[in-house]
Parts: sequence; C-alpha cells; structure tokens
Amino acid sequence: MQQIPRPALIIAAVVAVVGLALGGRSLAQPNPQSTTAAVPYEQSSAAKTSAPAGLVERGEGRTLVHVAGAVRRPGVYKLRSGARVRDAVRRAGGASSDGDANAINLAAKVADGAQVIVPLKAGKQAAGAAPPAADASATAPLSLGNATAEQLDTLDGVGPATAEKIIKWRTENGGFTSIDDLGEVPGIGPKKLEALRSQVTP
Repeated sequence: MQQIPRPALIIAAVVAVVGLALGGRSLAQPNPQSTTAAVPYEQSSAAKTSAPAGLVERGEGRTLVHVAGAVRRPGVYKLRSGARVRDAVRRAGGASSDGDANAINLAAKVADGAQVIVPLKAGKQAAGAAPPAADASATAPLSLGNATAEQLDTLDGVGPATAEKIIKWRTENGGFTSIDDLGEVPGIGPKKLEALRSQVTP
C-alpha cells in the first residue's frame, strides 16, 4: 500500500476544515429572499385591516331626527350621536318668530327616528287656521230701527218675506218704539215675538 505524503494530508485536512466552516456559516444566515418576500405581505395585510376601520368610524353614531312645528326650516336632519333637542332645533334654523322653543325640553337627548315639534307661543294661531266660531249667545241684539232685510233674515224664525214685512211696517209707522210692536207685523205671532225678544232692540 502506497503511503500518502504527510504534506498532502495536511492540505486535505485544511480544505476539509475550511469547507465545514463555510457550510456552517451559510446555514446560520437567514435566506435574504424569504425576508424580502415577507415584508410586502405584512404591509398589505395592515393596509387591508386599517381601511374598513376608518369607514366604520365615519358611519357610526349618526342620528336622524324630524324637526317640525314653529321652526324656520322644518325637515329631517342628521345629527351626531348623543345630540340634544337644542342641537336639532338649531339645525332647523331655530324657532320662528311665533315659535316657543322653551316650551320643550332642549336638554333631552334625541333618539334615532324621533320627532321634535316646536309649539307656537301662547295666544298665537297657526297660519291658515280658521278663527274660532263666534258664540251666538254673545252676539249683540239687532236694532229693529236700522237693520237691513239681510240682517233681519238671520233672526230665528224670520225669513226673507217676514223681513220685508218688518221693514214695511217700520217705514209706514215711523219705526219701532218697543219690541212689542213686532207683534203687529203680519206673520209674527205671540210665540215668535217671545223668541225674538232677546235677539232685537227697538
């Protein structure tokens, strides 16, 4: 068996040691390709989760309220969560000149879908509303001395024909000196006279 020279063994041993050292160093270092690939994935994931969160924040906490009554701009308004009745009235331009905002609780919280109605001031009447009907019992008695045929026609039990007879009797007799004179008008008997007594004056 041929003996290997000692210098050749030393060289082979040195090459083996260097090879093992280089191999171990290569295993100890991370793969640069895998590191760079992970960074874009993490950033993309963070961007995906942050965008919806912002949209939810902007859409949360909104309250729709209907403001009506004596305000300048009645309508439906969107308010922030936790808004008060005062805020709703302000969004509607405030109370009108006839409105009384102090008649409602301005400090109350407004619920979603609620209606806030500002009432009129005491003694004010809504536009277009019919005035209250006059009490017939409070009407002043009608003067027989100067009433027209149309006015006499409004008396209970007196029609157009009887009204003309009253005017004719008044003209021919120089007027009425008392209510009892109505009894002399054709068509007016004792019962009708008593019914008219509280409605007329001489």
